[in-house]
Amino acid sequence: MRAPAGRPFDPVEEVALVARAKRELLLRVHRHRLRREDLEDSYSQATLELIAHTRRGGRFASAEHVANALEQRLLSRIHDRRRALSGRSPMQAALETAISLDCIAEQQIDIVDVRAELETLTLLRHDLRRVQLLARELTYDQRLVLASQIGQMDRSEFCRRYGWTGEKYRKVAQRARARLKALMARDELAVPLAAHAS
Repeated sequence: MRAPAGRPFDPVEEVALVARAKRELLLRVHRHRLRREDLEDSYSQATLELIAHTRRGGRFASAEHVANALEQRLLSRIHDRRRALSGRSPMQAALETAISLDCIAEQQIDIVDVRAELETLTLLRHDLRRVQLLARELTYDQRLVLASQIGQMDRSEFCRRYGWTGEKYRKVAQRARARLKALMARDELAVPLAAHAS
């Protein structure tokens, strides 16, 4: 690629132009490998890696060379993501199969974990329903912080998005966990014990 007349050649801009030109084609070609949002995320990561490489002094022989390097990086990110989703990253695998508790209200949630024994599975389902009900007694801010932590949102990203300070985030999160723990303990004590149980 050549720079327009009167402008110096910028290799970073060349990478950005190729990435923009090849985006839809590469996303279409590899659409069978991942969901669209995961594929777009992988493409963005691959593009940023090439830009960072170029800023560190890396060079490409031509626009075709950039396109080939971009596809190689994309495939590498796709393989990483697929490994994470298939269980190499337990947290990613869990998040992939998680059910959102939003808008469920009073509906029953069936959660299946083939590894768990029936008794353990029943107790876990019971605890999950208790958490769902008791979380309603938390403040909106407390629920928001806990939801962000479950969703693995970084604290700095949360504070930037909602305009909070780091100290406010820490205090609200600490109070939310303590309040939920106290609610769980109170709920445990509210269960009547059977008299003279055998």
